[in-house]
Amino acid sequence: MGEIIEHIPIITTLFSIYFFREIFTHYLNRKKTYLMWWTIGVLTFGLGTLSESINVLYGWNEINLKYWYIIGALLGGFPLAQGTVYLLMKKKFANISSIIMVLLIIIAAIFVILTPIKIPDGFDYKLTGAVFEWKWVRYFSPIINIYAFVFLVGGAIFSAIKYKKQTNKEPRFKGNVYIAIGGLLPGIGGSFTRAGYVNVLFITELLGLILIYLGYRIIKLDKHKN
Repeated sequence: MGEIIEHIPIITTLFSIYFFREIFTHYLNRKKTYLMWWTIGVLTFGLGTLSESINVLYGWNEINLKYWYIIGALLGGFPLAQGTVYLLMKKKFANISSIIMVLLIIIAAIFVILTPIKIPDGFDYKLTGAVFEWKWVRYFSPIINIYAFVFLVGGAIFSAIKYKKQTNKEPRFKGNVYIAIGGLLPGIGGSFTRAGYVNVLFITELLGLILIYLGYRIIKLDKHKN
């Protein structure tokens, strides 16, 4: 069972490619800033699960570990969340928050690249930041992930409540509920990863991406109808 779960990132990566092609086409047709960020978000999601796939297929190595941590733990849901910021918030706030958060991610990524690796006894060679010798490097990810949670999940909840109160807006209400749950799941998986249960993340990533895609599709189709 464990070996099957460890191969789930391969499925998630393939699905992210499908999702990316659809949302990228949507962005090219609309040229909206929020769609650009969502497109980047789906791309980084897939790049993160690609690193997990590499670890399963070819084994552990330091370069892939750091790549995984930067793409997954640092970037994580930030681009998707930033898309929601551009959709729901004032442009000035969205622009300023983009600059601040991108600079924070760049700084954190540099420290991840520079930190030495210390392999403990009995290490299972799974992807985890616990092997970073500079332990404080891991303090960046909660800040970025909280920001992503507030605006991705919180933004979807806000939109769901708004559409719930309106007539004939049930599809958009349902779509935002899916996005909220989908955005929450990888965060839950990430918490398990910090506790040493990486396989939980593989499951929540796939389920989360599927729910985000379903929510996106429902809202997109409803907008086309109207």
